[in-house]
Amino acid sequence: MRRHFWAIILAYCTAISWLGYPAAAQTVTYPQKNVTLVTHSSPGGGSDVFLRELVKHLGPVMGVNFGIDNVRGGSGAKAVAQVAKAPADGTMLYATTPTYIQTTLLSKPELGYADLDPIAIVFFDPEILYTRADAPWKDLKEVIDYAKANPGKARWGAANPASLERISLERLSRLQGLKVPVVSHEGGADLMINVLNGTLDMGVGEMQEIRAQLDAGKIRLLGTLTDARLANFPDLPTATEQGFNLVVRKFRGLAGPKGIPDDVAEAWRKALEIVVASPAYKTQIAQESLIVSVMGREEARKFTKEFAEDVTNSLKELGVVK
Repeated sequence: MRRHFWAIILAYCTAISWLGYPAAAQTVTYPQKNVTLVTHSSPGGGSDVFLRELVKHLGPVMGVNFGIDNVRGGSGAKAVAQVAKAPADGTMLYATTPTYIQTTLLSKPELGYADLDPIAIVFFDPEILYTRADAPWKDLKEVIDYAKANPGKARWGAANPASLERISLERLSRLQGLKVPVVSHEGGADLMINVLNGTLDMGVGEMQEIRAQLDAGKIRLLGTLTDARLANFPDLPTATEQGFNLVVRKFRGLAGPKGIPDDVAEAWRKALEIVVASPAYKTQIAQESLIVSVMGREEARKFTKEFAEDVTNSLKELGVVK
């Protein structure tokens, strides 16, 4: 009788776990048991949060022990070099964002984005403009108006020198005929500090980076750099709706050293598709306004190539590169 009782309890718990996270019932064979995921982001920054949330769900699916390595320096160049020199066996991958492309184009490091092989794109991450909760401006227009009325006093902030966020604020400043300094940081957490203490009038980042301070009521959202309003923030207008023609498309994915076998790359595609389809992860990404778009290696390669071409053209338009 007692054995029957515990059998029922075990069956019930298993059923509940499958309902809450059906991906647990599906696994992907992976040739490595320990994998290091490298990011240029500081702890608490966008890529750091992205990886730490992702591996909670990937671990059970892939049967892998994941470690996160925050390699700071050179706006991502140091992290890219570390991964490019790693064994091409799937034990080390890099968390990609537009930054690793822009760093390559702007600073021309010894090893750049072309020295890594894109393995997957996971989702697109909306960029959000924000300020401290007690700031005098209530929307993006008021921030712009303040900068126009107070030459030399306005200060904006972005994650790091070669980030898409930095380029977007530079573009916004030029579109409005302003000369606002865009202060760069090594990560979103560092940026947040300077927005909160009033050093910066405005910052730009992802929901993963700003959610904690938003929930705590310490920051105010000013607008998004998306082409449409976010589903979970329907009252937050886009920059375009506020009269500023600026749309930014930021991606997050994974890349590894050149020469990673096809079966390893395919295992990542399958695992990521399982994870993003799970109710547990869907709930998480919905809170962070993420737009899922899983691409396998071939799609990721094509997307990365086209994105790099677009960034190159944007930098030429700004007169940053020739």
